[in-house]
Amino acid sequence: MRSIIVDERETDMQTALPTEEDIARWKEVFATYQTRLKPNRISGEQLRDYLTAHYPAKLMQDAEMDQVVTGNILANECYSRTLPEGASPSPVCYKLAREGAALPLYASQDALYAGSDILIGIDLVSGYFLVEGSSLLWDELYAQRGLSEDELSNYYCVAEYVACLTRFGLLEQALM
Repeated sequence: MRSIIVDERETDMQTALPTEEDIARWKEVFATYQTRLKPNRISGEQLRDYLTAHYPAKLMQDAEMDQVVTGNILANECYSRTLPEGASPSPVCYKLAREGAALPLYASQDALYAGSDILIGIDLVSGYFLVEGSSLLWDELYAQRGLSEDELSNYYCVAEYVACLTRFGLLEQALM
């Protein structure tokens, strides 16, 4: 999974270097929506509960994937500062079964992920998450997770959140 840093924030689903036009668009979206949004970020436990209530997510006992989640948090200041003082990450990882509600996610995989399993890692402490295999699911989880007060001051986070909300018809609801 490739990622880049934009304005001291790393995001998993921005998979290409941004252009000046991208950055200008993100700043425009930020200027339009930042004051209309409220902090609403849910916990990692709530995000896990959302995932498992909506998809056939099979818990994985995979030390390597747990380490990827933990490593991403600890290696990136923007994520590590979301940990309460003295707390360590507590990752849970899932693989989506190719059945039921997950079938449309598998059918709509980007070419980059075609045929691969959809894997999800969620840190129960910080709420950090990653998705490998489905940009659609990443967008859905980002829209559901919401933004913290700190993230609301970041033009990229706001623009990405607005794009994810729009994708699922949730923008107007979030602005209420």
